Amino acid sequence: MIEKVNPSHPDKVADRIAGAIVDLAYKAEKDPKIAVEVMIGHGVCYVIVETSADIFAEQIKRIVHRIAGSMAVISDIKPQDAHLAKNQAAGFRCGDNGIFRGVPLTKEEQKLSQIAREIYAKYASDGKYILDGEKLIICQSNANTTDLKNTYPEATVNPLGDWTGGTDVDTGATNRKLGSDMAESVTGGGLHGKDLSKADVSVNIHAFLKAQRTGIPVELSCAIGDEMVDGLLFSEIVEEARQYIDSLGGFEKFAEWGLF
Repeated sequence: MIEKVNPSHPDKVADRIAGAIVDLAYKAEKDPKIAVEVMIGHGVCYVIVETSADIFAEQIKRIVHRIAGSMAVISDIKPQDAHLAKNQAAGFRCGDNGIFRGVPLTKEEQKLSQIAREIYAKYASDGKYILDGEKLIICQSNANTTDLKNTYPEATVNPLGDWTGGTDVDTGATNRKLGSDMAESVTGGGLHGKDLSKADVSVNIHAFLKAQRTGIPVELSCAIGDEMVDGLLFSEIVEEARQYIDSLGGFEKFAEWGLF
């Protein structure tokens, strides 16, 4: 079984804001170092940024308002830790310890991903969807429930009735919907709000893509400072992840749906 949430779910709104701030860092520097945490809800967005790039509070405010609407924005921007900066000074080396898993997507996971996108194309508001074998559950805010039942007659649709979602109803935080983003590839590392030197981004992408390409599950581990991961230079894994992110349109676009 698999659950997907759409890009307007509060947790994904937080991921998208974090991704947009990472995009901002990449506009300021070719290879910035950045880590972003976002918590949003009930008219307030809190943002913490550690970065080597020149990023300003007014830029963050504009990003939040563009993605989430008008609200109070509280941001705290700090320089990257000197120890971590030194680790990357002479070129790309693994940015953190971690364990990683890449698992081929099942037909069930692929099917729900397509259903979620179809519904979101019509109703671009907060929603989440579950597929458990043949059992489909659709919870879509600000939608015509009768229309959804006609389109998906076998589904359970909005079992408590019509509802209004979003950040005025629920809070959101970065990397809280990793199951939706990664399916069975999820381990402990979050995908969003980080630059490509972070193994949570680059090695997760590498493991996932390798599993889809080979049809075989992949399990990897690495230590901070490693120059090689999975028999490859870490810099090669970073470039693979860069091409993948660029193909999607950047980190904000990556944050919308995750890896599938």
